[in-house]
Amino acid sequence: MTERLGVWFVGARGSVAVTSTVGALALRTGMAGQTGLVSMLPEVAAARLPDVAGIVVAGHDVSDEPLGKRAESLAHAGVLPGHLLAAVRPELEEAEARLRPGAGHGSETQRAAATRLEQDIRHFREANGLRHVVVVDVSSTEPPLVGSDPRLADSEALDAALDRGEGPLPTSSLYAYAAFRAGCPLVAFTPSPGPTVPALAELARERGVPWAGCDGKTGETLVKSVLAPMFATRALKVRSWASYNLLGGGDGRTLADPTAAASKLSSKGEGLEAILGHPVDGPLHIDYVPDLGDWKTAWDHVSFEGFLGVRMSLQFTWAGCDSALAAPLVLDLVRLLARAHETGRTGPVPELAFFFKAPSGSGEHRLSEQWQMLTALAAEMGAAA
Repeated sequence: MTERLGVWFVGARGSVAVTSTVGALALRTGMAGQTGLVSMLPEVAAARLPDVAGIVVAGHDVSDEPLGKRAESLAHAGVLPGHLLAAVRPELEEAEARLRPGAGHGSETQRAAATRLEQDIRHFREANGLRHVVVVDVSSTEPPLVGSDPRLADSEALDAALDRGEGPLPTSSLYAYAAFRAGCPLVAFTPSPGPTVPALAELARERGVPWAGCDGKTGETLVKSVLAPMFATRALKVRSWASYNLLGGGDGRTLADPTAAASKLSSKGEGLEAILGHPVDGPLHIDYVPDLGDWKTAWDHVSFEGFLGVRMSLQFTWAGCDSALAAPLVLDLVRLLARAHETGRTGPVPELAFFFKAPSGSGEHRLSEQWQMLTALAAEMGAAA
């Protein structure tokens, strides 16, 4: 019998969560292939990962749009194959019944909200007889933290602040706090502060849970992590690298706010200088284009210098469906993190850098090296009891 694995989405009614949910259900019924699933490759499957067919979905969201309605919208936009919806609708309705209101409702304090969120996750695990529940944050991007707050310096100071009725945590970090208190691993798929707050990193170690982040690497940055090492190892000097990103959908709408976009721009720009070993000129833009819907396009222009100072250039265009690129990575990370928890890993898992723009616990941004780290982790977990 397939062991069931719980997935608790923060932002459960959003495009990425719904696409991941429908994808998992389609895989269970044999109506979807394994394209895009890194965890199905032999080198990674060697970790003895939990079966994707055992995934059970629930989650939090501040929206009340039914999952079925959201899935219909995605099918109409061409994100989901329409023929899948009728086949998975009963399971979507079951998942709908397991969703709970997210943080920010009414006038509850952060302590009260954290307790409620934690209890929701615990109840889901117990009611469904789940050994593991992995929390996945795919909610809207938040601004980065500015400055240091002594209340966030360690878990004791944080608990004292919450007990006094204060609210020092960004919303993404409040969800991370609830996840760790419930003893659950966490995937920080957005660039929001989430588990990176010092007090929460400490809490994860105290509770013995692993986490992975930050900001899923699905498009333009993925290409950069392959191309930039090419220039570095060929001793070609990159003079400038200009990047222009066009986004639609909810993500684009959120990132139209410069304060929210600051987190995304930081994570997108982090790897290039680290790989090349020197600062690189060039703008990095994210612009919201409502007409694009769930699609995104990136245009990049790279100016580089070769032997005898000869100037040359490279241009590329990346166009893709954001949710279709992200969903298989979410399913990969859920399975990998559940296995990491089972084998005793705690805190950030640096070997999962392969999946992120700003990998926590690792300064490695080169995709080939990240792949080697991932496969080594898979082999290690596969050999564990």
